[in-house]
Amino acid sequence: MQLILRQGRVIDPSQKLNNVMDVGIDDGKIAALAPKVAGKGRKEIDVRGLVILPGFIDMHVHLREPGREDAETIESGCAAAVAGGFTGVACMPNTQPVNDSEAVTAFILSRAREAGKAAVYPVGAITKGLEGKTLAEIGEMRRAGIVAVSDDGHPVCNSQVMRRAMEYSRIFDIPVIDHCEDRDLAAGGVMNEGGWATRLGLRGMNPAAEEVQVERDAVLARQTGARVHIAHLSTRHALETVVRAKKAGVALTCEVTPHHLLLTDAAVAESSYDTNTKMNPPLRLQEDVDALARGLASGAIDVIATDHAPHSVRDKMLEFDHAPFGIVGLETAVSLVCDRFVRPGVLTLERLAELFSANPSRILNLGRGTLAVGSVADVTVLDLERKMDVKPGEFASRSRNTPFAGWKLTGGPALTVVRGKVVWSL
Repeated sequence: MQLILRQGRVIDPSQKLNNVMDVGIDDGKIAALAPKVAGKGRKEIDVRGLVILPGFIDMHVHLREPGREDAETIESGCAAAVAGGFTGVACMPNTQPVNDSEAVTAFILSRAREAGKAAVYPVGAITKGLEGKTLAEIGEMRRAGIVAVSDDGHPVCNSQVMRRAMEYSRIFDIPVIDHCEDRDLAAGGVMNEGGWATRLGLRGMNPAAEEVQVERDAVLARQTGARVHIAHLSTRHALETVVRAKKAGVALTCEVTPHHLLLTDAAVAESSYDTNTKMNPPLRLQEDVDALARGLASGAIDVIATDHAPHSVRDKMLEFDHAPFGIVGLETAVSLVCDRFVRPGVLTLERLAELFSANPSRILNLGRGTLAVGSVADVTVLDLERKMDVKPGEFASRSRNTPFAGWKLTGGPALTVVRGKVVWSL
Protein backbone atom coordinates (compact mmCIF):
# COMPACT_ATOMS: atom_id res chain seq x y z
CA MET A 1 0.00 0.00 0.00
CA GLN A 2 1.19 3.52 -0.75
CA LEU A 3 -1.10 5.08 1.85
CA ILE A 4 -3.23 3.74 4.69
CA LEU A 5 -5.72 5.87 6.61
CA ARG A 6 -6.03 4.15 9.97
CA GLN A 7 -9.20 3.82 12.03
CA GLY A 8 -11.35 6.67 10.78
CA ARG A 9 -15.13 6.52 10.57
CA VAL A 10 -15.90 5.74 6.94
CA ILE A 11 -19.12 7.27 5.65
CA ASP A 12 -20.04 6.17 2.14
CA PRO A 13 -23.73 6.19 1.13
CA SER A 14 -22.91 4.37 -2.13
CA GLN A 15 -21.96 1.32 -0.05
CA LYS A 16 -24.18 2.05 2.96
CA LEU A 17 -21.04 2.26 5.08
CA ASN A 18 -20.83 3.93 8.47
CA ASN A 19 -18.07 2.09 10.30
CA VAL A 20 -14.66 2.62 11.84
CA MET A 21 -12.25 1.16 9.30
CA ASP A 22 -8.87 1.37 7.62
CA VAL A 23 -8.68 2.65 4.05
CA GLY A 24 -5.83 1.36 1.91
CA ILE A 25 -4.79 3.27 -1.20
CA ASP A 26 -2.52 2.03 -4.00
CA ASP A 27 -1.70 3.54 -7.40
CA GLY A 28 -4.27 6.31 -6.93
CA LYS A 29 -7.13 3.87 -6.29
CA ILE A 30 -8.96 2.59 -3.23
CA ALA A 31 -7.31 -0.80 -2.69
CA ALA A 32 -8.82 -1.99 0.59
CA LEU A 33 -11.56 -1.22 3.09
CA ALA A 34 -11.46 -3.31 6.24
CA PRO A 35 -11.56 -3.13 10.03
CA LYS A 36 -7.81 -3.62 9.80
CA VAL A 37 -5.83 -3.39 6.56
CA ALA A 38 -2.91 -5.77 6.83
CA GLY A 39 0.65 -4.69 6.16
CA LYS A 40 2.30 -1.34 6.22
CA GLY A 41 1.98 1.51 3.78
CA ARG A 42 4.73 3.81 2.65
CA LYS A 43 2.70 6.38 4.54
CA GLU A 44 0.25 5.66 7.33
CA ILE A 45 -1.93 8.34 8.87
CA ASP A 46 -3.82 7.85 12.11
CA VAL A 47 -7.25 9.39 11.56
CA ARG A 48 -8.82 8.01 14.71
CA GLY A 49 -11.75 10.23 15.72
CA LEU A 50 -12.00 11.72 12.23
CA VAL A 51 -14.52 11.09 9.44
CA ILE A 52 -13.49 9.68 6.05
CA LEU A 53 -15.79 10.55 3.13
CA PRO A 54 -15.72 10.32 -0.67
CA GLY A 55 -13.93 13.40 -2.02
CA PHE A 56 -16.02 16.57 -2.01
CA ILE A 57 -16.73 18.24 -5.36
CA ASP A 58 -17.65 21.90 -5.72
CA MET A 59 -19.64 22.01 -8.93
CA HIS A 60 -19.77 25.81 -9.16
CA VAL A 61 -16.59 27.87 -8.94
CA HIS A 62 -14.98 30.75 -10.84
CA LEU A 63 -11.23 30.37 -11.22
CA ARG A 64 -10.82 33.60 -13.26
CA GLU A 65 -7.90 32.30 -15.31
CA PRO A 66 -7.46 33.16 -18.14
CA GLY A 67 -7.95 36.91 -17.87
CA ARG A 68 -8.30 37.97 -14.23
CA GLU A 69 -5.31 36.39 -12.56
CA ASP A 70 -5.21 39.32 -10.12
CA ALA A 71 -8.33 37.87 -8.48
CA GLU A 72 -7.56 34.15 -8.82
CA THR A 73 -5.48 31.70 -10.81
CA ILE A 74 -6.16 28.06 -11.45
CA GLU A 75 -3.28 27.25 -9.11
CA SER A 76 -4.48 29.49 -6.25
CA GLY A 77 -8.08 28.38 -6.73
CA CYS A 78 -7.07 24.73 -6.56
CA ALA A 79 -5.01 25.46 -3.43
CA ALA A 80 -8.08 27.07 -1.87
CA ALA A 81 -10.18 24.09 -2.90
CA VAL A 82 -8.03 21.44 -1.22
CA ALA A 83 -7.65 23.62 1.89
CA GLY A 84 -11.44 23.68 2.03
CA GLY A 85 -11.75 19.90 1.70
CA PHE A 86 -12.61 19.77 -2.00
CA THR A 87 -10.90 17.20 -4.20
CA GLY A 88 -12.45 18.57 -7.39
CA VAL A 89 -14.05 21.74 -8.75
CA ALA A 90 -16.16 22.51 -11.82
CA CYS A 91 -15.13 25.91 -13.16
CA MET A 92 -17.52 28.24 -14.93
CA PRO A 93 -16.73 29.65 -18.38
CA ASN A 94 -16.91 33.42 -17.74
CA THR A 95 -13.18 33.89 -18.13
CA GLN A 96 -11.43 36.35 -20.46
CA PRO A 97 -11.49 34.96 -23.12
CA VAL A 98 -14.67 33.01 -22.46
CA ASN A 99 -14.38 29.22 -22.38
CA ASP A 100 -16.42 28.81 -25.57
CA SER A 101 -13.80 26.89 -27.56
CA GLU A 102 -11.68 23.78 -27.52
CA ALA A 103 -8.53 25.91 -27.08
CA VAL A 104 -9.63 27.56 -23.84
CA THR A 105 -10.87 24.26 -22.42
CA ALA A 106 -7.50 22.64 -23.20
CA PHE A 107 -5.66 25.58 -21.60
CA ILE A 108 -7.64 25.24 -18.37
CA LEU A 109 -6.97 21.52 -18.14
CA SER A 110 -3.27 22.03 -18.85
CA ARG A 111 -2.95 24.64 -16.10
CA ALA A 112 -4.83 22.36 -13.70
CA ARG A 113 -2.41 19.51 -14.36
CA GLU A 114 0.48 21.87 -13.65
CA ALA A 115 -1.12 22.93 -10.36
CA GLY A 116 -1.33 19.28 -9.29
CA LYS A 117 -3.88 19.78 -6.53
CA ALA A 118 -7.65 19.54 -6.99
CA ALA A 119 -9.11 18.00 -10.12
CA VAL A 120 -10.60 20.66 -12.41
CA TYR A 121 -13.70 19.95 -14.47
CA PRO A 122 -14.27 22.73 -17.03
CA VAL A 123 -17.77 23.93 -17.85
CA GLY A 124 -18.14 25.27 -21.38
CA ALA A 125 -20.23 28.23 -22.48
CA ILE A 126 -23.70 27.68 -23.88
CA THR A 127 -23.35 30.60 -26.27
CA LYS A 128 -20.43 32.28 -27.98
CA GLY A 129 -19.00 35.02 -25.81
CA LEU A 130 -21.79 34.41 -23.25
CA GLU A 131 -23.89 36.73 -25.41
CA GLY A 132 -26.97 34.51 -25.39
CA LYS A 133 -27.33 34.54 -29.16
CA THR A 134 -25.43 31.77 -30.97
CA LEU A 135 -24.60 28.35 -29.56
CA ALA A 136 -20.93 27.76 -28.83
CA GLU A 137 -19.07 24.77 -30.30
CA ILE A 138 -20.37 22.36 -27.69
CA GLY A 139 -19.15 19.22 -29.46
CA GLU A 140 -15.57 20.50 -29.75
CA MET A 141 -15.50 21.55 -26.11
CA ARG A 142 -16.93 18.20 -25.04
CA ARG A 143 -14.15 16.39 -26.87
CA ALA A 144 -11.64 18.68 -25.16
CA GLY A 145 -13.01 17.82 -21.72
CA ILE A 146 -15.96 19.94 -20.59
CA VAL A 147 -18.44 18.26 -18.24
CA ALA A 148 -21.40 20.64 -18.65
CA VAL A 149 -22.46 23.86 -20.38
CA SER A 150 -23.53 27.12 -18.76
CA ASP A 151 -23.58 30.86 -19.39
CA ASP A 152 -23.34 31.39 -15.64
CA GLY A 153 -23.53 35.04 -14.70
CA HIS A 154 -25.13 35.77 -18.08
CA PRO A 155 -28.63 34.30 -18.25
CA VAL A 156 -29.79 32.85 -21.56
CA CYS A 157 -32.94 34.90 -21.93
CA ASN A 158 -33.81 33.65 -25.43
CA SER A 159 -35.88 30.55 -24.77
CA GLN A 160 -35.36 29.17 -28.26
CA VAL A 161 -31.57 29.32 -27.79
CA MET A 162 -31.96 27.55 -24.44
CA ARG A 163 -34.16 24.91 -26.04
CA ARG A 164 -31.50 24.23 -28.69
CA ALA A 165 -28.81 24.07 -26.01
CA MET A 166 -30.80 21.46 -24.13
CA GLU A 167 -31.28 19.42 -27.31
CA TYR A 168 -27.55 19.50 -28.03
CA SER A 169 -26.72 18.64 -24.43
CA ARG A 170 -28.57 15.34 -24.84
CA ILE A 171 -26.40 14.44 -27.83
CA PHE A 172 -23.25 14.88 -25.75
CA ASP A 173 -24.73 13.53 -22.49
CA ILE A 174 -23.93 16.59 -20.39
CA PRO A 175 -26.17 18.76 -18.21
CA VAL A 176 -27.11 22.36 -18.83
CA ILE A 177 -26.39 24.50 -15.76
CA ASP A 178 -28.51 27.63 -15.76
CA HIS A 179 -28.15 30.96 -14.01
CA CYS A 180 -31.85 31.77 -13.79
CA GLU A 181 -32.47 35.48 -14.11
CA ASP A 182 -35.00 37.37 -16.20
CA ARG A 183 -33.01 40.53 -16.89
CA ASP A 184 -36.11 42.66 -17.41
CA LEU A 185 -37.58 41.64 -14.06
CA ALA A 186 -34.20 41.96 -12.34
CA ALA A 187 -34.19 45.57 -13.59
CA GLY A 188 -30.59 46.24 -12.63
CA GLY A 189 -31.19 45.44 -8.97
CA VAL A 190 -28.26 45.12 -6.58
CA MET A 191 -30.03 43.40 -3.66
CA ASN A 192 -33.30 41.64 -2.95
CA GLU A 193 -36.40 43.72 -3.62
CA GLY A 194 -38.18 44.40 -0.34
CA GLY A 195 -38.17 46.40 2.83
CA TRP A 196 -34.41 46.51 3.32
CA ALA A 197 -33.73 47.69 -0.23
CA THR A 198 -36.26 50.50 0.28
CA ARG A 199 -34.75 51.55 3.62
CA LEU A 200 -31.22 51.48 2.25
CA GLY A 201 -32.05 53.32 -0.94
CA LEU A 202 -30.76 50.50 -3.15
CA ARG A 203 -32.39 49.17 -6.29
CA GLY A 204 -34.15 45.88 -5.60
CA MET A 205 -34.08 42.69 -7.66
CA ASN A 206 -37.50 41.07 -7.89
CA PRO A 207 -37.30 37.40 -6.77
CA ALA A 208 -39.62 36.58 -9.66
CA ALA A 209 -36.62 37.22 -11.93
CA GLU A 210 -35.25 33.89 -10.73
CA GLU A 211 -38.55 32.09 -10.34
CA VAL A 212 -39.85 32.77 -13.86
CA GLN A 213 -36.69 31.36 -15.44
CA VAL A 214 -36.77 28.24 -13.24
CA GLU A 215 -40.34 27.63 -14.42
CA ARG A 216 -39.22 28.09 -18.04
CA ASP A 217 -36.33 25.66 -17.61
CA ALA A 218 -38.63 23.06 -16.07
CA VAL A 219 -40.94 23.27 -19.10
CA LEU A 220 -38.08 23.06 -21.60
CA ALA A 221 -36.40 20.21 -19.71
CA ARG A 222 -39.69 18.29 -19.80
CA GLN A 223 -40.09 18.90 -23.52
CA THR A 224 -36.50 18.11 -24.54
CA GLY A 225 -35.69 15.39 -22.01
CA ALA A 226 -32.46 17.21 -21.16
CA ARG A 227 -30.75 17.14 -17.80
CA VAL A 228 -30.94 20.67 -16.39
CA HIS A 229 -29.31 21.90 -13.20
CA ILE A 230 -30.41 25.13 -11.54
CA ALA A 231 -27.41 27.08 -10.24
CA HIS A 232 -27.45 28.88 -6.87
CA LEU A 233 -31.21 28.53 -6.25
CA SER A 234 -32.26 31.11 -3.66
CA THR A 235 -36.03 31.40 -3.22
CA ARG A 236 -38.77 29.31 -1.67
CA HIS A 237 -40.95 29.45 -4.79
CA ALA A 238 -38.09 28.44 -7.09
CA LEU A 239 -37.49 25.38 -4.91
CA GLU A 240 -41.19 24.51 -5.05
CA THR A 241 -40.97 24.53 -8.86
CA VAL A 242 -38.01 22.14 -8.77
CA VAL A 243 -39.85 19.79 -6.41
CA ARG A 244 -42.95 19.74 -8.64
CA ALA A 245 -40.85 19.10 -11.74
CA LYS A 246 -39.02 16.21 -10.10
CA LYS A 247 -42.31 14.63 -9.06
CA ALA A 248 -43.42 14.86 -12.69
CA GLY A 249 -40.32 13.00 -13.81
CA VAL A 250 -38.40 15.98 -15.20
CA ALA A 251 -34.59 15.66 -14.98
CA LEU A 252 -34.21 18.87 -13.00
CA THR A 253 -31.68 19.26 -10.17
CA CYS A 254 -30.56 22.21 -8.11
CA GLU A 255 -27.83 23.55 -5.84
CA VAL A 256 -27.75 26.05 -2.99
CA THR A 257 -24.87 28.03 -1.54
CA PRO A 258 -23.89 28.41 2.12
CA HIS A 259 -24.49 32.17 1.96
CA HIS A 260 -28.07 31.71 0.80
CA LEU A 261 -28.55 29.18 3.60
CA LEU A 262 -27.15 31.39 6.36
CA LEU A 263 -27.68 35.06 5.51
CA THR A 264 -30.67 37.25 4.68
CA ASP A 265 -30.93 40.62 2.96
CA ALA A 266 -30.77 42.22 6.41
CA ALA A 267 -27.02 41.49 6.31
CA VAL A 268 -26.59 44.39 3.86
CA ALA A 269 -27.88 46.80 6.50
CA GLU A 270 -26.17 45.09 9.43
CA SER A 271 -22.82 45.32 7.66
CA SER A 272 -23.32 48.96 6.68
CA TYR A 273 -23.36 48.33 2.94
CA ASP A 274 -20.44 45.90 2.98
CA THR A 275 -20.07 44.85 -0.66
CA ASN A 276 -19.22 41.34 0.54
CA THR A 277 -22.96 40.97 1.05
CA LYS A 278 -23.58 41.69 -2.65
CA MET A 279 -24.10 38.58 -4.76
CA ASN A 280 -26.32 37.38 -7.59
CA PRO A 281 -28.83 36.02 -6.86
CA PRO A 282 -28.99 38.36 -3.88
CA LEU A 283 -29.48 37.40 -0.26
CA ARG A 284 -33.18 36.77 0.26
CA LEU A 285 -35.78 36.80 3.06
CA GLN A 286 -35.79 34.66 6.18
CA GLU A 287 -38.68 32.61 4.79
CA ASP A 288 -36.49 31.69 1.80
CA VAL A 289 -33.54 30.76 4.02
CA ASP A 290 -35.81 28.56 6.13
CA ALA A 291 -37.27 26.83 3.05
CA LEU A 292 -33.79 26.10 1.68
CA ALA A 293 -32.70 24.61 5.01
CA ARG A 294 -35.75 22.33 4.97
CA GLY A 295 -34.93 21.35 1.40
CA LEU A 296 -31.44 20.29 2.45
CA ALA A 297 -32.76 17.91 5.05
CA SER A 298 -35.66 16.57 2.97
CA GLY A 299 -33.65 15.75 -0.14
CA ALA A 300 -35.35 18.36 -2.31
CA ILE A 301 -31.99 20.07 -2.84
CA ASP A 302 -29.34 18.00 -4.58
CA VAL A 303 -26.07 19.86 -4.04
CA ILE A 304 -24.30 22.42 -1.89
CA ALA A 305 -21.97 24.48 -4.08
CA THR A 306 -20.00 27.61 -3.23
CA ASP A 307 -20.33 29.83 -6.33
CA HIS A 308 -16.76 30.81 -5.37
CA ALA A 309 -16.45 34.24 -7.04
CA PRO A 310 -13.13 35.90 -6.23
CA HIS A 311 -12.73 39.65 -6.73
CA SER A 312 -9.79 41.89 -5.94
CA VAL A 313 -9.98 44.24 -2.98
CA ARG A 314 -9.84 47.15 -5.42
CA ASP A 315 -12.97 45.96 -7.23
CA LYS A 316 -14.95 45.22 -4.08
CA MET A 317 -14.07 48.60 -2.53
CA LEU A 318 -16.38 50.38 -4.96
CA GLU A 319 -19.68 51.72 -3.64
CA PHE A 320 -22.42 49.12 -3.36
CA ASP A 321 -24.20 50.01 -6.61
CA HIS A 322 -21.02 49.61 -8.65
CA ALA A 323 -19.15 46.77 -6.91
CA PRO A 324 -19.20 43.37 -8.64
CA PHE A 325 -21.45 40.57 -7.42
CA GLY A 326 -19.95 37.58 -5.63
CA ILE A 327 -17.94 36.19 -2.73
CA VAL A 328 -15.32 33.51 -2.20
CA GLY A 329 -16.43 30.27 -0.60
CA LEU A 330 -14.04 27.37 -1.16
CA GLU A 331 -12.30 27.71 2.22
CA THR A 332 -15.38 28.34 4.36
CA ALA A 333 -18.21 26.22 2.90
CA VAL A 334 -17.51 22.88 4.56
CA SER A 335 -16.91 24.41 8.00
CA LEU A 336 -20.06 26.54 7.73
CA VAL A 337 -22.16 23.50 6.88
CA CYS A 338 -20.54 21.34 9.56
CA ASP A 339 -21.06 23.99 12.23
CA ARG A 340 -24.56 25.15 11.34
CA PHE A 341 -26.18 21.99 9.95
CA VAL A 342 -24.25 18.82 10.89
CA ARG A 343 -23.50 19.56 14.54
CA PRO A 344 -27.11 20.59 15.36
CA GLY A 345 -28.38 17.43 13.67
CA VAL A 346 -30.10 19.07 10.69
CA LEU A 347 -27.94 17.01 8.33
CA THR A 348 -26.54 13.53 8.84
CA LEU A 349 -23.04 12.72 7.66
CA GLU A 350 -24.56 10.49 4.99
CA ARG A 351 -26.60 13.41 3.68
CA LEU A 352 -23.50 15.61 3.79
CA ALA A 353 -21.70 13.08 1.58
CA GLU A 354 -24.59 13.14 -0.89
CA LEU A 355 -24.71 16.92 -1.09
CA PHE A 356 -20.98 17.50 -1.43
CA SER A 357 -19.84 14.36 -3.21
CA ALA A 358 -22.20 11.72 -4.60
CA ASN A 359 -24.74 14.07 -6.18
CA PRO A 360 -22.26 16.46 -7.85
CA SER A 361 -20.46 13.44 -9.28
CA ARG A 362 -23.71 11.91 -10.54
CA ILE A 363 -24.99 15.14 -12.11
CA LEU A 364 -21.69 15.82 -13.87
CA ASN A 365 -21.09 12.13 -14.63
CA LEU A 366 -17.61 12.18 -13.10
CA GLY A 367 -17.38 8.62 -11.79
CA ARG A 368 -16.49 9.87 -8.30
CA GLY A 369 -18.51 10.09 -5.09
CA THR A 370 -17.62 6.65 -3.74
CA LEU A 371 -14.92 4.89 -1.73
CA ALA A 372 -15.58 1.50 -3.31
CA VAL A 373 -12.54 -0.68 -3.90
CA GLY A 374 -11.15 0.12 -7.35
CA SER A 375 -12.49 3.67 -7.44
CA VAL A 376 -10.31 6.76 -7.77
CA ALA A 377 -8.87 7.62 -4.34
CA ASP A 378 -10.32 11.09 -3.89
CA VAL A 379 -10.94 11.39 -0.16
CA THR A 380 -12.06 14.15 2.21
CA VAL A 381 -11.30 13.68 5.89
CA LEU A 382 -13.22 15.85 8.37
CA ASP A 383 -12.53 16.76 11.97
CA LEU A 384 -15.92 17.57 13.44
CA GLU A 385 -14.26 19.10 16.52
CA ARG A 386 -11.84 21.36 14.65
CA LYS A 387 -12.04 24.98 15.78
CA MET A 388 -11.87 27.45 12.93
CA ASP A 389 -11.80 31.24 12.94
CA VAL A 390 -12.53 32.66 9.51
CA LYS A 391 -9.48 34.81 8.73
CA PRO A 392 -9.53 36.00 5.12
CA GLY A 393 -5.92 37.14 5.37
CA GLU A 394 -4.89 33.50 5.71
CA PHE A 395 -6.83 32.23 2.68
CA ALA A 396 -4.97 30.33 -0.03
CA SER A 397 -7.23 32.13 -2.52
CA ARG A 398 -5.90 35.37 -3.96
CA SER A 399 -9.13 37.11 -2.94
CA ARG A 400 -10.59 37.96 0.45
CA ASN A 401 -14.20 38.87 -0.34
CA THR A 402 -16.22 36.97 2.27
CA PRO A 403 -19.08 38.07 4.52
CA PHE A 404 -18.05 35.44 7.08
CA ALA A 405 -14.85 37.11 8.32
CA GLY A 406 -14.54 36.67 12.08
CA TRP A 407 -17.06 33.82 12.32
CA LYS A 408 -16.01 31.11 14.78
CA LEU A 409 -16.88 27.64 13.54
CA THR A 410 -16.54 24.08 14.75
CA GLY A 411 -15.85 21.31 12.27
CA GLY A 412 -13.98 21.28 8.98
CA PRO A 413 -11.49 19.51 6.74
CA ALA A 414 -8.45 17.82 8.26
CA LEU A 415 -6.99 16.04 5.24
CA THR A 416 -7.55 16.13 1.48
CA VAL A 417 -6.43 13.28 -0.77
CA VAL A 418 -6.56 13.53 -4.59
CA ARG A 419 -5.84 10.41 -6.65
CA GLY A 420 -4.16 8.83 -3.66
CA LYS A 421 -1.88 11.78 -2.92
CA VAL A 422 -2.19 13.89 0.23
CA VAL A 423 -2.48 17.40 -1.22
CA TRP A 424 -3.43 19.24 1.99
CA SER A 425 -3.48 18.53 5.73
CA LEU A 426 -3.86 20.48 8.93
